[in-house]
Amino acid sequence: MPHSENIILHAQGITKTIDTGTHRVEILRGIDLSIPAGQFVAIMGASGSGKSTLLGLIAGLDSPTSGRVMIDGVDITGLNEDKLALLRGCKIGFVFQSYQLIPTLTAEENVLLPHELAGGAVAAGLTRARALLRSVGLEDRLDHYPVQLSGGEQQRVALARAFMGKPPILMADEPTGNLDSVNGAHVLDLLISLNEREGTTLILVTHDRVLTSRADRIVTLSDGKVVSDEMQTTVADAAGGESRV
Repeated sequence: MPHSENIILHAQGITKTIDTGTHRVEILRGIDLSIPAGQFVAIMGASGSGKSTLLGLIAGLDSPTSGRVMIDGVDITGLNEDKLALLRGCKIGFVFQSYQLIPTLTAEENVLLPHELAGGAVAAGLTRARALLRSVGLEDRLDHYPVQLSGGEQQRVALARAFMGKPPILMADEPTGNLDSVNGAHVLDLLISLNEREGTTLILVTHDRVLTSRADRIVTLSDGKVVSDEMQTTVADAAGGESRV
């Protein structure tokens, strides 16, 4: 798929330092990252490299010690919490490794929640929620609670919820990390299929080599710095096509 050169996310000079009381720990040490709209980026690195911290910062879930993050032209590091929450709700979908479903809500209610929080019309929300659950193979689990679903099914509900608000950017932190290989592969296929259909920018943190093989671009972190940033060439690209193999 061709990607617009419009930069939808730009991080400049991002640092993150934590004071433990006895010493300061530098988690990120000056990260620069620009991502065009529509690109599928995988962020990799060993445990402790700072990749999940980076994802949280560019998602607006945490604030950098220094530097700035621009999302669709807006500097989110200068926003108060209310404005930041509003921007996240409009611009970003997030998939957590641990699913983060609300246990007292059904699958349908969990998916519908972002739409309700945004004040959307109930009828239109229900139609989209059910269509998304159908697209991930859970049309017969609408009224099931998280405890009644397998891990793979819970992650599929989380995927549907992340796409509910049609966000221009979808971020995921180890989305297949708690799943076995079969369920992980299924969730990955669904994630990429939904992403292509919805036309979002996809940014994933992962250790999964199968997942990274499907990405357009791999950014590798080590000791809080970007040590590699590479585009991947596909068979279709070499042939002048537009589809990723």
